[in-house]
Amino acid sequence: MPSSSINLDKSGPVAKNISPDRTGKTQAKQNYSAQSWGNEHGTITMGQIDYVGQVTSAFIVEGKDGRHQFSLDNDGPRKGWTCSTSPGNFQLECGSDNMEAQDSLCLESKNGNIIIKAHNGKIRLQGTDIELVAIGEGNSKGNIVCSATESFMIHETKKVLIDAKVMYKISTTGIGQVTANSVLKIYGSVIRGVTDACAVKDSKTGGKRFQSEQNKDQT
Repeated sequence: MPSSSINLDKSGPVAKNISPDRTGKTQAKQNYSAQSWGNEHGTITMGQIDYVGQVTSAFIVEGKDGRHQFSLDNDGPRKGWTCSTSPGNFQLECGSDNMEAQDSLCLESKNGNIIIKAHNGKIRLQGTDIELVAIGEGNSKGNIVCSATESFMIHETKKVLIDAKVMYKISTTGIGQVTANSVLKIYGSVIRGVTDACAVKDSKTGGKRFQSEQNKDQT
């Protein structure tokens, strides 16, 4: 395909945080060495500048639909970024020739967060086994947090095992139920039952303090 050197200094709105040039004036990025190849089906460009004039791409592939593209960004607020956008599906397949125990896909972030977000759909994880591991030092790290605006359900499983080394707690501001249609076993070196009656008159074992702490946690 024929090639040509073109100036890809894009016109359009210029962001406020564009760095000033040597004269102290702010302006969009410019370059005169960009090259582009393409036809009515798509283009390949080296040195393209984005529409706000902030980022120069080392390499960008664009389909007929401008939303369908893959780019390696060189500078600006997206320095070192690799971006892929698709108006349709994005599919990644690997490991056809690997064994079950091998690591076929590795997604690793040296620093920073990994975000998997479905704006209007479900996120599904499926495998022969699923492992969630959180590793961190101190009380503020090494945690797994689950939050749901409606329900958190575990069902159609043979066993649910919880093994806590220091403490576990299950609480609700509403109704709590424990049901076993076969045998219900409860064991503790000491078992204490406390009701809200302790709020008016403390029991002989001092349940009022425990009652007050549990109601404080629910506020």
